[in-house]
Amino acid sequence: MKKIVLFFFVLFLFVKVNAQYQINGKLTDSYNQALVGASVFLPELNKGAFTNQSGEYVIQNIPIGKIKIQFSFVGYNTQIKSIEISNFENTLDASLSPAIIESQEVVVTGGYVSSQHENAVKIDVLKSKDIVLSGSPNFMESLTKVPGVDMISKGQGISKPVIRGLSMNDILVMNNGVRIENYQYSENHPLGIDGNSIERIEIIKGPASLLYGSDAIGGVLNFIKEKPAPIGKLMGDYLLQIYSNTLGMNNSIGLKGSSKKIFGGIRFGHKTHADYLQGGGNFVPNSRFNETTLNANAGFTGKIGTSRIFYDYFKQNLGMTVPQVEQIITEQGRKNEIWYQDLAHQLLSFQNSLYIGKFKWDINTAYQNALRKLLATLDVPVVEMELNTLTYESKLYFPSNKKSEYIIGLQGMYQTNRNLHNRVSQFLPNANTNNLGFLGMAQYTFFEDLKLQGGLRFDLYKTETFALGAEGTSSYHAPVNRNFSNLSGSFGATYQPIEKIMLRVNFAKAYRVPKLSELTSNGMHGNRYEIGNENLSPENALETDLSVHFHGEFLSFDLAGFYNQIDNYIFISPTSDTTSFGIAIYQFSQANAALYGGEAGIHFHPKSLAWLHIEGTFSSVIGKQENGNYLPFIPANKVRYEIRAERKKLGFLNKPNIKISAVTAFSQSEPSPNETTTNGYTLVNMSIYSEIIISQQTLILGFSVNNLFDISYFDHLSTLKSLNYYNQGRNMSVTLKIPLAIN
Repeated sequence: MKKIVLFFFVLFLFVKVNAQYQINGKLTDSYNQALVGASVFLPELNKGAFTNQSGEYVIQNIPIGKIKIQFSFVGYNTQIKSIEISNFENTLDASLSPAIIESQEVVVTGGYVSSQHENAVKIDVLKSKDIVLSGSPNFMESLTKVPGVDMISKGQGISKPVIRGLSMNDILVMNNGVRIENYQYSENHPLGIDGNSIERIEIIKGPASLLYGSDAIGGVLNFIKEKPAPIGKLMGDYLLQIYSNTLGMNNSIGLKGSSKKIFGGIRFGHKTHADYLQGGGNFVPNSRFNETTLNANAGFTGKIGTSRIFYDYFKQNLGMTVPQVEQIITEQGRKNEIWYQDLAHQLLSFQNSLYIGKFKWDINTAYQNALRKLLATLDVPVVEMELNTLTYESKLYFPSNKKSEYIIGLQGMYQTNRNLHNRVSQFLPNANTNNLGFLGMAQYTFFEDLKLQGGLRFDLYKTETFALGAEGTSSYHAPVNRNFSNLSGSFGATYQPIEKIMLRVNFAKAYRVPKLSELTSNGMHGNRYEIGNENLSPENALETDLSVHFHGEFLSFDLAGFYNQIDNYIFISPTSDTTSFGIAIYQFSQANAALYGGEAGIHFHPKSLAWLHIEGTFSSVIGKQENGNYLPFIPANKVRYEIRAERKKLGFLNKPNIKISAVTAFSQSEPSPNETTTNGYTLVNMSIYSEIIISQQTLILGFSVNNLFDISYFDHLSTLKSLNYYNQGRNMSVTLKIPLAIN
């Protein structure tokens, strides 16, 4: 492996191209008027610029080959174009049309750099602005605005994504394209992502094993880093958020800059939250949490491509709301002293794109270190584990044209889990995991209206564990050695019969191998005793997706349906046994299952009321085992609706925005055998947003109120429901963002 990595970097250093290539052009509106300050961005090279007073732009040091360019400006439809770089100077002009309703975004998670409409698998996008102004201490909650996406929560500090009824190990979470490995295998463990350092979140709903292998059987969340500064700019910002419910505060400060060849940035953040208040006003003991984050990046764009390095440090102290603390913690507080998780995660990644003739070669590698400690009432941890993960990826993009694109590649992972310092509880044994996958993908466009996408992937996966404990005792972990192999793939199409309508269909076969915790766990985990099953087989899914999208000038809507058949679905459920202390014993098992449902969304912007937007979404999913029992952690059907008024300018306010939104969750009357039914509820939220310019300095201000009427309610996916703690009550938040720019 070391020789391969060394070869990549030697190749990068010694390939020389003497010519300097550039792209220039002009950006105008539909009346041929120059668009000043518009964004011109090259997603594959992580490089961009703003248009000048004449609407012109220049980007230098561009490699030879096919390059995709994104043109965007507030209030206009984003446009994506491709250009073949072959001359020293290359000209590409663009004309943008006004966007009454938000236009499509450029996405990278689907394997190709493309627009949302070009993918056979629909990719939803949530922007950082929506996250910042969500008004929740838990930024994962903002994702639930996307139909089909929900969350399992354990208070405000711990949440796990749910996509179309699948969660935990069935959802792959990525940080800027790198799979996150940080002990995220259960509902007790957090997501582990800093919401302050991202520009947007791309969401694939449905199997994506072709692209990312195991764990992507139910979908993908890809948290995309903020863009670098435009060429010749030094930029920064300060963000402050204050929350009433948790007495919380979020501080984040960042600085970034770019020259013609070099770019980089750094961001520091800190969050602190006290125990949250339920609907009605009572606090939930030990639901407090504190976070410290550091994100840094640097990159170089030259004549043969681009090279980037990212470093992320994420430190969390998360209080655990367990029965043991109910009599000890009698006042709302924020300091973590007993029964809390001490988590530290570091991620170092190298991402390189090389242009060799008409070929493009992506070479990426990343190293992660995750340290997990659990402190109860002693001064030393009860649990202390360390997870080290090396991931690597190589993709070769063959010469392509407007109609076709072909990719081959390999992805791999080597991982070690180790128990440290012989702590009292050793829930998982020491283990090594190795994975290697080979993939091929292709897309082809017929008649300019029909695009086909497909591919195949083959994976080899090995898990090896080592004996732990004394043989013959109840806590003994026998060594396990399992080898898995699997074939996955997908085939889909997009068809545009007329300009405003897009039809999609996709068939996907996906898999997930049993995780270390499912194979080997043996001990207390949270409030239960868990036992693994070393005989588990991989999950195998076959999903069909159908969707239609209409995008008119004043109206857009989406309608999607899916059916996902999963053989050997892995789940944990209680047995009839208990420990000698009367604690229920849970065990992992398997059964064939099916999940099916759909989502719908509509956005209406009346022509006669240019300032008004009306939106609504509906999502539904049913999950059942072959024997008729329902699956656990299936969200209730939900309707979300909002009315939003916005203007470009109102007095001294720029882009003022006021929104009233609500969510109605129906009763969940079909729980799994180890769950209880949950009543429905309706929550009302409100937010106000605007930009103010004082002495040429822009201030971005936001105010929001969530759960306006302080409703006491249980969400079906709250793991605190079993302890009779309601979800969060009324929360008011204030946001201040101060952007800075220096030429």
